[in-house]
Amino acid sequence: MPNTHTKPEGVKTGLVSFVGAGPGDPELLTLKGRKAIEEAGLVLYAGSLVPPEVVACAGPDARVADSAPLTLEECHQLVCETALAGKHVARVHTGDPSLYGALREQAALLERDGIPWRVIPGVTAACAAAAAAGVTFTVPEVTQSMVICRMEGRTPVPERERLAALAAHKTSLAVYLSAHSAEGLQAELARSLPPETPVLCAHRVGWPDQQLHWTTLDGLARCVEQHGITRQTVFLILPGELEKGAASRLYAADFSHGRRQEKA
Repeated sequence: MPNTHTKPEGVKTGLVSFVGAGPGDPELLTLKGRKAIEEAGLVLYAGSLVPPEVVACAGPDARVADSAPLTLEECHQLVCETALAGKHVARVHTGDPSLYGALREQAALLERDGIPWRVIPGVTAACAAAAAAGVTFTVPEVTQSMVICRMEGRTPVPERERLAALAAHKTSLAVYLSAHSAEGLQAELARSLPPETPVLCAHRVGWPDQQLHWTTLDGLARCVEQHGITRQTVFLILPGELEKGAASRLYAADFSHGRRQEKA
């Protein structure tokens, strides 16, 4: 798609900010993200995933538009017209723009048309769900890794990233975009994990109707059906919750680091 827009002579091109809106709670929007929205001439947000309250801080003269019914080209048309008119744009994504978003293709169009852009990170649903449940992904001497992954849907998943292969590492998993196939998700994970593995089903984290449901791997599909949770659900698979683990060494008296010497 060629650039058919012309910047008015003497007008400085506006900056496009990809803003991570967080999982839904307006108070989890970063200060930097809020400022970008407040200063934007166009606030383009994913209305199917981002609550209107998150973009309610837009200026009184800003155009606030829902990108859900628009194509990539239509979104870029709005962004391009605004930026070339010298106004800033806040392109508001759910969670963090770097995760399961359309950042690359949007940025490529901006690069092509000479429009400056930046990314302002946001709180992703996995971290918000862990916070809401009061759990950690890492347990000393049990697991020190967390894998963000998903089931295959309309978007394919490479064979090497199949859930059974990832789960075989016995690390914590945050499984996105997979509630539509809860039975398949359960069966895939069961190839590598025991049935008693703790699972947190977190639905619409940060929204007023947030739901957090603890279950086990062998009850995952039943939990999804029982509570009618589908879209906007992240599953935290937490093998480390089965073991006590050890306390972090960071604050141990016999542990030295750059800010503290070992104490006898």
